[in-house]
Amino acid sequence: MSDQTPADEPGAAFGGVRLAEKAYSTGAPSGLLERLSPADRERVSRHGGLRSFERGATLLAQGAPHDGIMIIETGLVRSFYTAPTGREITLAYWSPGNFIGGPEIFGGGTHIWSAVAAKRSTVTVLPGRGLRALAREVPDLALAIIDALVFKAKCYASLAQMLGTRSLTERLGQLLTHLAATYGLPPEADGSVTVAAAFTHAEIANLIGGTRQWVTISLNRLQTEGVLTQRKGLLVIRKPDRLTTFGLDAG
Repeated sequence: MSDQTPADEPGAAFGGVRLAEKAYSTGAPSGLLERLSPADRERVSRHGGLRSFERGATLLAQGAPHDGIMIIETGLVRSFYTAPTGREITLAYWSPGNFIGGPEIFGGGTHIWSAVAAKRSTVTVLPGRGLRALAREVPDLALAIIDALVFKAKCYASLAQMLGTRSLTERLGQLLTHLAATYGLPPEADGSVTVAAAFTHAEIANLIGGTRQWVTISLNRLQTEGVLTQRKGLLVIRKPDRLTTFGLDAG
């Protein structure tokens, strides 16, 4: 597969990419500021500031002081945890409308994971101290923050459940199903679905808690079985129904 990063536009309405028991088991959040009136949005914007990050740039660093949140305006952001051994696991790819910087959104402590730009991204930075005051003064903002934290809690709970109860093969099958649902183009005449986003084998491995070598072997096996093919760096799912039984068949 190619070294391109995931395209964010097709999946923007689905809250990004993540490992979940079902493609939409955690739902899809509305944008953090969508329910605010124009006046309240302007008030929040005055408190914050826009920043741009090139692909690969660090937005938040694990272990760094915690202060406020960043609302994603454009692009795609990957959040991940790095173990003492250096091994990483991807928590999610977040699309526009989501925020990063939890769980201590008002500041305090240090970040427990990192975030980098998977594509060139623009974010609105809202410092913690002012954000606490805004949450008191703008009820709709406070409610939106609560809803967003609930959504993130569901995402991370689903991730923990998948890692603890599903085999690697099952996780891969479920992730490919999710990618097809999130980034899939309209089905072709034979039912094939092209995933309009390029993920490297390493990126898929980090999403499911495996290794790049294992992912390569497994994707090759799926290709041999006619379940999928690779076309110009993109996955073409030829037998979507086989993805849900892939892990079960593998035992």
